[in-house]
Amino acid sequence: MAKPVLRYDKMVEDALRGVLREALIASRDGLPGNHHFYITFHTQHPDVMIASYMRERYPQEMTIVLQHQYWGLEVTPEWFEVTLSFNRVNERLHIPFAAVTAFADPSVKFGLQFHVDGLPEIDPGQLPEEETQAVDSQTAAKPQPAQKPAEGAEVITLDAFRKK
Repeated sequence: MAKPVLRYDKMVEDALRGVLREALIASRDGLPGNHHFYITFHTQHPDVMIASYMRERYPQEMTIVLQHQYWGLEVTPEWFEVTLSFNRVNERLHIPFAAVTAFADPSVKFGLQFHVDGLPEIDPGQLPEEETQAVDSQTAAKPQPAQKPAEGAEVITLDAFRKK
């Protein structure tokens, strides 16, 4: 019988997803100060539930922004749900933490990147030019391009810990 292999890379990634989870839990009743979150997730993850027009427009990734106006934020150990306004239409999003690829809070120059396993391959030639969308529910009538964390932000990637 083979001995189990300790997957430290997976353990660390799960722990870092816990940072996102705790930040969301602390923000259920609104974000303190200037905090705002950019959350990027794979729209093709099997447990992501978003409107079909969103999945068609963003077949690979989508970035949402939690800042001024969001409603009904629910957080469990496995997923979160939130209602955001897209072009003045409220939409409920169900996003498992396993689908999240990036989390950033530019107000404190903090960011994390995650690896997502088991997604179907998408031909890059089939993707629209704009792959992601950042949505601040207060200005959702004007979609914005995805923004990266501010220069000098601390972004932690786990690639150095992955088996090649």
